[in-house]
Amino acid sequence: MKDQKHIGHLLRRISWNDIDEKYVVQLIEMARAEDIEGAGLKILPKLAADVTTMTLTPDTKTKSRLAARREMVVCGMHLVPMILKVYADASGDPDWDFRPLVKDGDRLSKGEILGEISGSARVLLQAERIMLNFLQRLSGVATCTAEYVAALGGSRTKLLDTRKTTPCLRVLEKYAFACGGGVNHRMGLFDRVMLKDNHLFAANAVNGEMLAAAVRTAKEKNPGLAVEVEVDSLEQIPPVLEAEADVVMLDNFSLENLKAAVDLIGDRAWTEASGGVTLATLGDIGKIGPDFVSSGAPIHASHWIDIGLDS
Repeated sequence: MKDQKHIGHLLRRISWNDIDEKYVVQLIEMARAEDIEGAGLKILPKLAADVTTMTLTPDTKTKSRLAARREMVVCGMHLVPMILKVYADASGDPDWDFRPLVKDGDRLSKGEILGEISGSARVLLQAERIMLNFLQRLSGVATCTAEYVAALGGSRTKLLDTRKTTPCLRVLEKYAFACGGGVNHRMGLFDRVMLKDNHLFAANAVNGEMLAAAVRTAKEKNPGLAVEVEVDSLEQIPPVLEAEADVVMLDNFSLENLKAAVDLIGDRAWTEASGGVTLATLGDIGKIGPDFVSSGAPIHASHWIDIGLDS
């Protein structure tokens, strides 16, 4: 039977409360430094400032609205006030207000308003590009994820993400994936044992008793973690089941072999289909019914969503 002790981890969707906001503030500060101070360049600008916005008087006020330019799943609303605060603190001007009208995970139609911002024109105009960059990127991931989830139809199969994320943006991109209706795979190398083909090859444990022994060793050394094993043939499955792996990743299986593998494994382990997954194949995979299907595409191949900052 499938071991239920890891079910909370295997069916996890991270929420905003799981995210360290201090880390996010650091990302925002780095983005601001890149934009205003030339961070990353060997030769820094003589004047670290938004030279265009400085032409406005400090008491100039403005009002703007964040507007969806297409259908979308919104993600990144928590970042908006954080970004405005970073820019306001840097300029010494606390005069700004943000009124959100939607929340992360909401599905919007073209033209709907995400929120309204008012206050210092200098703060808003300096923060505009970075704010939109975060919102458009994360909403793009959430929107693409929702399309992949919808392609599974009424299947019991859950969509998983991968570690194919933008360096240093992983927690935000995986959060966006969850906002789109996906389920989060491991966050990093620390929270699940993943015996992939390269690990098994390095350990000379590709088949038979050596493969079973590698799985047993992984379980003995990591009793609090789920142990997942990647297989690429039906012949590898029996020793993996014998060693009681928690999850069997079925990598690049044909639809015919995927069905045979799911039937062979039955309820003895969780199953994950992986490799070559597209919107076109998700429906067929869902009909076979593995527990999970993983794809990095909703994150690494998603497109930014057009969001406007309209006066």
